[in-house]
Amino acid sequence: MLNPVWLKSLVAIVQTGSFQSAARALGLAQPTVSQHLQKLEEQVGVTLVQRSRSGCQPTTRALAFMPHATALLDMHARALEALHGNRERVGASSNIGTYLLQPFVRNYLTTANERGEVDLRIAANPDVADQLLAGQLDAAIMEWWLPHPDFEYRLWRVEPLVLIVSPDHALAEAGCIERDRLVDLPMLGGEPGSGTGRLLTEYFGELGVPRSGMQLGSTEAVKQAVRAGLGVSLVMASAVQDEVRSGALVALPIPGLEKRLQLIWRKPPGNLHPPGFVRHLLEEADLAG
Repeated sequence: MLNPVWLKSLVAIVQTGSFQSAARALGLAQPTVSQHLQKLEEQVGVTLVQRSRSGCQPTTRALAFMPHATALLDMHARALEALHGNRERVGASSNIGTYLLQPFVRNYLTTANERGEVDLRIAANPDVADQLLAGQLDAAIMEWWLPHPDFEYRLWRVEPLVLIVSPDHALAEAGCIERDRLVDLPMLGGEPGSGTGRLLTEYFGELGVPRSGMQLGSTEAVKQAVRAGLGVSLVMASAVQDEVRSGALVALPIPGLEKRLQLIWRKPPGNLHPPGFVRHLLEEADLAG
């Protein structure tokens, strides 16, 4: 097993560029940091830092090792937190974390019997999946999820997709829009990796997916572009509630087009319960159902 104290000294040396700066950052004496590095190099049998009068430089092998060293330190910190802390690490894909989840976090923190903390991490859906698989998250709420034997998952919420247009668009008074009318509309694209493309392929089938216009990278950017009259787009209904309420955008319902949002958590050992926040969301889902 690699000593986390030695790893922390290596990471500090590489990040700060000198033994003196690393010692200052860690609150240690410089000889202590040097000793940590020496012991680590002896253990792994590889030179990790080249010393010279002008300073020090990480070796190629050290640079290749750095992502693993930081991951080990992160895992060590999380293991200690699991023993002594009460913080739950919850991931959410961007639209869910931005437009849907935060009221549930607030409700959990104010009503949970066991007071704890929720570390909410919002990222693109593929990044959330990677963090979950790497053990960096206790649970996640995502727009899509591929089943994995180490995890349990459940449908959390069905969220309709709507077509958003500017108030002066020709379709603004349509009320709702059918699948056949959507095919010929060039769509502004939002965040990649959200699973919308896969959903549209299934929904449109033999009609083919609508033409894609600008790829804007986020729902917020899409909303601004639609407001400016640059095109139309498909978004989750919850993402445009404020704009629809204020009259800045018009949201047209689309029969049968919806996202099935998934709640995922690592299978607990034995008969242990899922994390507290997961239980809270499951209870809320049961009440809503």
